[in-house]
Amino acid sequence: MAADRLTVVGRSVPRLDARDKVTGAARYVSDLVLPGMAHAKLWRSPVAHARIIRVETERAAAVSGVLAVLTVADLPVKRLYYGPAYRDQPILAHEVIRYAGEPVVAVVADSEAHAEAALAHVDVRYDERPAATSAEEALAPGAPLIHPKLDRAGHFRDLSGLRPVPGTNICQHFEYERGDLARAFGEADLVVEDVYRYPALSHHALEAHCAVARVDADGLTVWAGTQHPFPVRKDLAEIFDLPLAAVQVVVPLVGGAFGGKCYTKIEPLVAALATKVRKPVRLALSLEESARTITRHAVTVRLRTAVGRDGTLLARQCEVVLDTGAYADIGPRVATKTGYRAPGPYRIPSLRIDSKCVYTNNVPAGAYRGYGVPQVTWACESQMDVIAERLDIDPLALRRKNLLKRGEEYVAGDTPMDGDMAEGLEQTARAVGWSAPLARGRGRGLACAMKDGGGTHTVSTAVVRINADGSVALLAGSVEVGQGARTALAQVVAETLGVPFETVVVVPPDTSITPYDHGTSASRSTTVMGLAVEAAARDAREQLLALAAKLLDTDASALAVGDGTITHGDRRLTVAEVISGHYGLVGGEVTGVGSFVPGKWSGTLGGATVFWETGMGAAEIEVDPETGAVKVVKYVSAADVGQAINPRECAAQDEGAAMQGIGPALFESRVSERGQLLNPGLIDYRVPAFTDLPGELDSLLIENADGPGPFGAKGVGEGGTFCAAPAIGNALARATGVRLTELPMTPERVWRALRAAGRVENP
Repeated sequence: MAADRLTVVGRSVPRLDARDKVTGAARYVSDLVLPGMAHAKLWRSPVAHARIIRVETERAAAVSGVLAVLTVADLPVKRLYYGPAYRDQPILAHEVIRYAGEPVVAVVADSEAHAEAALAHVDVRYDERPAATSAEEALAPGAPLIHPKLDRAGHFRDLSGLRPVPGTNICQHFEYERGDLARAFGEADLVVEDVYRYPALSHHALEAHCAVARVDADGLTVWAGTQHPFPVRKDLAEIFDLPLAAVQVVVPLVGGAFGGKCYTKIEPLVAALATKVRKPVRLALSLEESARTITRHAVTVRLRTAVGRDGTLLARQCEVVLDTGAYADIGPRVATKTGYRAPGPYRIPSLRIDSKCVYTNNVPAGAYRGYGVPQVTWACESQMDVIAERLDIDPLALRRKNLLKRGEEYVAGDTPMDGDMAEGLEQTARAVGWSAPLARGRGRGLACAMKDGGGTHTVSTAVVRINADGSVALLAGSVEVGQGARTALAQVVAETLGVPFETVVVVPPDTSITPYDHGTSASRSTTVMGLAVEAAARDAREQLLALAAKLLDTDASALAVGDGTITHGDRRLTVAEVISGHYGLVGGEVTGVGSFVPGKWSGTLGGATVFWETGMGAAEIEVDPETGAVKVVKYVSAADVGQAINPRECAAQDEGAAMQGIGPALFESRVSERGQLLNPGLIDYRVPAFTDLPGELDSLLIENADGPGPFGAKGVGEGGTFCAAPAIGNALARATGVRLTELPMTPERVWRALRAAGRVENP
């Protein structure tokens, strides 16, 4: 449908959940209260690596209000281990403690206070062992072997080709090679080699992890703030040896996730506790406990790039090492995709990529907005400016020369480039005033990147029900984590059916009600679920027109639908009149079903990307040479969204992502000492506040209606995180001549670099 004929799509309609969220009426898992509900607290390991000798729980069990004190041996489960890549994570620590903060003992009591009080009486004896608390230590000869054996989970098709290295702590080794690397490096006019480091980060969603479980005659019900209710259901069914139909996972509104609530986390433990005490059980973690549940990978990237004198990229060698912590979680997939995207969005004839996912005795690392792209983009886009500087080429011109063009192949078998990144980057540069004069102490930098969007091998199914009164219910399993999915999907339904937006209601995800969806991640909801929703709405629309055609004694193709009515010439029927007319009573409904199933492809990831999600960013900064403080004066973020279903929400998504990227660029980092996390809370761990935001922030939406999603949409939401750090780092280098290769660019690091370069006087 041409954009100028759209009536609901392309409009910034108000979010469906906005009023409830701003008035406090919104209900999250932690607000749920069930009759007779008990509460759980966890005793966590104080050491990073140890063998458990003995656990004494008698004194804790005697505390007032305590219903049960459980170790792993007490859990009523058929299977103890879970994980999306490997079944390597026990529900509670089993024989071995593998990281500081790992849950060892669970206390269930009639109140949180009683459960908390009992923790002080738990006595765990353990034999502490040497720990590997960095990827470098875990890869060193003689390092403790954290998992001697691995059990593949087999849940996901793209993880069927896992390549752990036996006898080491490497749980995934991704390699890719093309072209004649040695010849390219030998013939190059310039070879640049650098090592870049990106720190581990905490997700710090405002709503910490929380789950409530209930067991009754119908089976197991878990309310959880998860991004993947259906994979969680599968894990629970296997752990408790139940049919899928006997397991229900319900997801109310989620108070932020950013990947930290992907796949199974605390749900099996809560379900096991509820099964044990035969009462509903609630486990609500603190923010500090959430920081000890999952993190973003710390990544080291070694880049070696061969370039011609005119700036043509000839070859690149990428070595990527990810610290995935004590349990793999989804780390192997992150490592694969991090390596896959390491070359950046450029035309490079010869490549060699080596990406390793390494077990350590740290908090497990998993998904985080961008799935490894921000880490490698920090490296790649920083080095692009190094190359530009050494060849005396404008950084924008260097990128434009090498960026993949629309239709060009990234890797054989994958989707060709589906946008015009060079034009997008040009717009970004113009918006930041790339060529305008700069004040003293200021600099501008830019960056660009892309990732496979929509996920690979992911399936979505949707149902659209047109009720007898003309209202419409959308049943879709996509989770609302703050991105506006409910609103965007409702707009797709309204536009496709030709009904008012206000008549569409989106049913919250419930595995017993809403049809299957792979999950909410990879910027996939609007595109992949959107296609399923559009198909379901079309199915319902065709049925509705067929019914109307009978009532109007005409052919369905002669009818028009709009604003909730079906017209034929001067005759008009409302949707409600069509349904009641067909059924002969004020009742009945029309149900449409739609799905998205990926095709068969031969790409390196075992499938082709649905679309390429791009991100372009440019920063103007000001540096205080006395303190090293970097102030972002202006930031421009651009995203190719194909067709914005809701322009205001698209812009908000991209702006939020870009501002989240300012954190690791300037101050955000987990600080650990021998595996002990020293800044688990928001007092010592800073996330960006309003005072950290740029004085001027612009967001550019590139709309060519060329995406694979409904009405030409592409996913958005992660691309904004890609470029903040390298754009600011490149601006710092252009302003001062000093380049940092390790994040965050704190005032101390900048000041020390300035002093080392002789840009400030020694104190």
